[in-house]
Amino acid sequence: MLKDTNRERARKTKENPTMRMHLWFETEEGVLFGLGRLQMLKSVEEHGSLKGAAEALGMSYRGAWGKIKVTEELIGQKLIERDSNRRAGYRLTPFGKVLARSYDQWYREVEAFALSKGNEFLPFYLNCYE
Repeated sequence: MLKDTNRERARKTKENPTMRMHLWFETEEGVLFGLGRLQMLKSVEEHGSLKGAAEALGMSYRGAWGKIKVTEELIGQKLIERDSNRRAGYRLTPFGKVLARSYDQWYREVEAFALSKGNEFLPFYLNCYE
């Protein structure tokens, strides 16, 4: 741990570094879930379609579909389903909603803990990437 005088001096630096983290879960078969999958699910929810979600994230439809399918196969549960009110639309399944919400909360808590520990142990004050 830093002494208080070092910590105060460090907090007065011109620029404070930004902490960035990337956490994901994987198996031997591939990525199970991570920030990219979370962004995809949030985008499907926002746009009501996988095509719109993929475009918003700068991905091909095929790439987005492949990532969703890999995760669904590894988990053994559907993440998205056809929206009965829209011809080609998709929505999150109840499981997809729970997974997205749970991962998002877990990630935020891990990030907050890492930020607090970084600011406790390192000789500079950290910002968190938003």
